[in-house]
Amino acid sequence: MAVQFWMNHGERRTKFVSFKHGYHGDTFATMAICDPEEGMHRLFQGVVPQQFVVDIPSTPEKLEKLHGLLREKKSEIAAVVIEPLVQGAGGMKFHEAAVLCELKRLCAEHGLPLIFDEIFTGFGRTGTLFACEQAGITPDIMCLSKALSGGTMPLAATVASEKIYRAFLSDDADAALMHGPTYMAYALGCAAANASLDLFVSEPRLAQVAAIESQLTEELGRCRGLRGVVDVRVKGAIGVVQMDAPVESEKLRGRFAQMGCWIRPLGDVIYLTPPFVTKEQDLSALTAAIHSVLRVN
Repeated sequence: MAVQFWMNHGERRTKFVSFKHGYHGDTFATMAICDPEEGMHRLFQGVVPQQFVVDIPSTPEKLEKLHGLLREKKSEIAAVVIEPLVQGAGGMKFHEAAVLCELKRLCAEHGLPLIFDEIFTGFGRTGTLFACEQAGITPDIMCLSKALSGGTMPLAATVASEKIYRAFLSDDADAALMHGPTYMAYALGCAAANASLDLFVSEPRLAQVAAIESQLTEELGRCRGLRGVVDVRVKGAIGVVQMDAPVESEKLRGRFAQMGCWIRPLGDVIYLTPPFVTKEQDLSALTAAIHSVLRVN
């Protein structure tokens, strides 16, 4: 959509700016904007198109470096894309809302579309309905999926601003967005999404997230000081115990399973992203399992 936005304006821009530790999917195009050093994406270097993968501008120096890249390569860049507030599969890494504000400012200065990948962060996971709300900004394009249907059926939606939409509004068929997958807007997925969205209205989803955040903060906080633990961080219904090195994932999964818990460590983090309807005692069982295993590890 971003590339064709420029085509419809008579320009050909095919490069994207994305960020280290970012994850956006495993198809060829999305692999290209993931961190090329993360996971199995290393295997596809030289196959997928090379993009500009840079540090998140969390310091003045990194911000100035990004600014320089946008100045130098502006005519090549179609858009800037980021997972707002939390980079999920790249290690549950958090950044401040101020970072998103700076990205919005830079993109506006250089006339570049800003894309928020809210597939993981959207629909309450970070404490607000969408992560972008915490920065008080609106991206030009937003990617949604996963919780859109309550996790029950596969469904995705790409939401565009009026500015993006108008670039495709034409009597010329070549200006239309022709990307229509076979099962696009399939009835069962849409029915599940409508039911899930109804529940967001009728049930206290964000209050449930706030309660989970408070409980995770208190209970995972007990892991501080345990051997190998260097950080504990919580945002919304995301709780992370940061280890000083990658853990033996399979071994730890087995130990958690013996305690009746399914917990999947990821690289150097042990994390929880519980359903919003999780009962207090069930969440306590998960946090207690993490503390118990790490205490004797």
